[in-house]
Amino acid sequence: MRTLVSTSPVARSPRRLRLTLAVAALTTLALSACGTEKTDADGPQSKHVDTAGARPNAAFTEMLGQVAQSCPPSAAPEAPPTGPAETLSPGSVETPPSEAIEPIAPTAGPEVELNARDWCAGVRHEQRIAQELWDLADPTPTKVRAILNDLGYIDERIHDLEQSGTTTRFFVDLRDRGGRLCLDGSAAGEQTVVEMCVAPASGPFTPEKR
Repeated sequence: MRTLVSTSPVARSPRRLRLTLAVAALTTLALSACGTEKTDADGPQSKHVDTAGARPNAAFTEMLGQVAQSCPPSAAPEAPPTGPAETLSPGSVETPPSEAIEPIAPTAGPEVELNARDWCAGVRHEQRIAQELWDLADPTPTKVRAILNDLGYIDERIHDLEQSGTTTRFFVDLRDRGGRLCLDGSAAGEQTVVEMCVAPASGPFTPEKR
């Protein structure tokens, strides 16, 4: 028996409906894939922004390492000598009193509280900052901050930047690798002074009273 297959539009409509649904499904998948690619593309961009925000801290840490590159490891400094520097021959000078007062070794301050690495790096930080501030005319806080930033010191480590008369005072927190180094500076042209100071071993930076 011969079976007749109808070619009328009514007979083909279910097939067309299936094809339409299949095309719609493929279109939806394609759009979803595009959305996924866009999301993935945005992901690295967000990470890039975060990385860029962290770059100043990385650069600051790198600068600290470069300044202290030739310094000794972080070991406690030796106590300064208390005896005479050299032995004098008899008769060369007057004999000192029998109860001569020997120099007293410091018991606090950078000399005894900073390790060898911090002390070495501190001298270098003092020199590089003071050298740039000596020639600064009208050392306002804005100008001093700009110079410190140019040298690699970030705002998060600059404290109490304030002007008094023609002098701008500031502190710089240089704590690194468990050290306690900080700088106490005063920008005043040729009267500029930058000295080492001792920061707390941990926690927020709280400079000592001047």
